[in-house]
Parts: sequence; structure tokens; C-alpha cells
Amino acid sequence: MADFNEKFLDLKESYLFSEVAKRVSAFQQREPERSVIRLGIGDVTLPLGKTVVQALHSAADEMGRAESFRGYGPEQGYDFLREAIAGHYQSFGVKLDTNEIFVSDGAKSDTGNITDLFSKDNTVLIPDPVYPVYVDTNTMNGRKIVYINGTAENDFLPMPDRSVHADIIYICSPNNPTGACYNRAQLREWVNYALENDAVILFDSAYECFISDSDLPHSIYEIEGAERCAVEFCSLSKTAGFTGTRCGYTVVPKAITSKSANGMEMSLNKMWNRRQCTKFNGVPYIVQRAAAAVFSEEGMSEARAMIAHYMENAKVISDTMTEFGIRYTGGINSPYIWFECPFGMDSWQFFDFLLEKAGVVGTPGAGFGQNGNNWFRLTAFNNKENTVEAMRRFKELMK
Repeated sequence: MADFNEKFLDLKESYLFSEVAKRVSAFQQREPERSVIRLGIGDVTLPLGKTVVQALHSAADEMGRAESFRGYGPEQGYDFLREAIAGHYQSFGVKLDTNEIFVSDGAKSDTGNITDLFSKDNTVLIPDPVYPVYVDTNTMNGRKIVYINGTAENDFLPMPDRSVHADIIYICSPNNPTGACYNRAQLREWVNYALENDAVILFDSAYECFISDSDLPHSIYEIEGAERCAVEFCSLSKTAGFTGTRCGYTVVPKAITSKSANGMEMSLNKMWNRRQCTKFNGVPYIVQRAAAAVFSEEGMSEARAMIAHYMENAKVISDTMTEFGIRYTGGINSPYIWFECPFGMDSWQFFDFLLEKAGVVGTPGAGFGQNGNNWFRLTAFNNKENTVEAMRRFKELMK
């Protein structure tokens, strides 16, 4: 028998959201008559916008005619979508070469797959608490991981420690799970740190569409010098409800280069292109047509309406936390509300308590790291009626 990758033994036995689903399923089997409101996993509930659906239908019709049928597409994405994405970045004042944009099936895949491009000897700096995929994918590869602490005292926005060297840095802003968002000065410090350490920032901006504060950056490329040290990942999952449709994009600037052991210059952009051409067949044509429709004037208007709906839900949740004096972050520039567990409970205790007593599902902070042990995440991705009812039940528990 071939030797297996023993680094998988270092992973937790169950992925966080699998464990959540398992506990909810067991509860429903025990009490099938009880209604359950899910504010846990970050999945959307509103349907795709009309403009997007029309684009899907039109593209499907094209695929049914010989004269407009398409087979294999470019692994990097069709030009019409890459140009639409570049136009979106221009709204932030960021100019990108379309050859720096790579269309994918989502940010989750690419934040893990990008690790193919880096030596296993690199040290990875990851905030705690954090989206588990960053940790798990690097654990699978056997890399050394160094954690930087996000706490209530630093508003869950940890800053660089110059005494620590890192080669790869994960940043998510607005953050999953905490909902916290770095400002320009803070991102400037991270860019400076990366440049000083010859490090690469892997910047997850999957939730940039929820930023309402005009002073906060939507892209790390709004910071001068970031094009020399940062790869950015984004997704239409939350922007336009593509969690099941699957489309995202990754920006790999041409300016990010390094020297090999024998002195040859290596381009991260060219390496990612080579990796994608080898391991990825591209996003389906009909999905890319739908994605391009998102960036149209009508599509963006529909997307903003979806986001406004979810942010109304976020306000319902955050107002409840304020009412009971519970510490929290998020809920303003993010669809996540991250709050301190009441009654001195740890996060898994509170998960079971909230589920058993109120029939409400959230996500225990312990699943995002040690600093989440006493914190809990709720999402705004349900409908208004369910969100209001969930908070009514929550208030009953707090009385």
C-alpha cells in the first residue's frame, strides 16, 4: 500500500460545519416537532437576481445551438468576465490588468489551492480566530503555522509583531468570523510588514460588498505597494447569492516575484496560471455569463438590494446584543455578528443551550480558534421573519 499523507492526522477529526450539522440533525431526530432557525453557516437564502437568471437562461440557450455552443473555455476565465471584474475594481480606484484576474469556483478553493505555489518550508502567519480552511489546508501540507491573537482588546484586528517573521500571511477583511474590518492605516502596516519580510499576503475579501463605511478599503490594492506583496481572493457567493452557483475570482499581480535557489526569477502570476491550466478546467460558460451580469448596472442594483436585506437582519441581531449589554463585533460592515457567550458558558456549551432551549443554530467560536472559546457567531443570511423570531427566542433566554 502506498504511504498516505500523515499530516492529515494533525487535522481535527471533523470539519467545524460538519460537527454543527451533526448536532442539529441529532436534535431534530429527538424533537421532530420543534422548529429550528438556522443562523449558523454562512449560506444565503435569497434567490438569484432577475438579471442573473436571465443571463443564465440566455447562456443555456446558446449552449443548445450549434452556432453558439462552447466546449472547453479558458482556464483563466472568459475575457468578458475578467473585463467586468476589472471594471468593478476601478470603482475602488484600483486598476488591474485582466491577465492578473483568474476566475474560479470560489474563494474557499483558491485560498487553499494557492498553497501549491509555496515551499512547504515557509512559515504561515494566521490570525486566531480565523476561517478554518486557512489552517487546515496548510496543516495538510505540513507547514509551520504561527498564530497572531485577535481579542476583544484589539477589536479582533491583530496587528503585525515585528519580532515574528512570516513568509505567508492570511488576512480576511471584513473578517469571518468576527465581522471586524481593517482600516487603511492598519492595512498599510500589514503591507509594510509583508514588504519588510519578503512575505506574501493572502487577502480574503469575500465580504467586501458589505462594507458601507466609505473610509474603509474594499481591496488591499487600495494600499500603495500591495501589488508587490498581496494576492486577493473574492467571491460572488455573498455578493450575489452564488453559494450554489459557484463563481469567484483571484487577483495575482504580475509584480510579485521571487528568486529561485539557482537565481532564476519566478513570477507568482505565471506560476498560478500554470497551476490552473494543469489542475483546473475553468468555470462553466453559463455561470460566467451569469457572473458578468452581476457587474452590470442592473445586476449591481439587485445585488445591493440583497445586501441591504441581510444587513437589516444584522441590525436586528446587533440591536439585541446592545439591548442586553453583550459585547460584540460585526453587524455594520459585515453580515456576521460575533458576540461573547452569556452566562459564562464556553461556545459549545452555548451552542447546545441555544439549540435545545430556543431552537436557534449558531456557530461556536471555538471552531475558529482558541480565542473563540467564549465567543459565538450568528449570521444575517436568513429571512427577516426568521431572524426576528430567532431574536425573540434569544431575548426569552436572557430574561
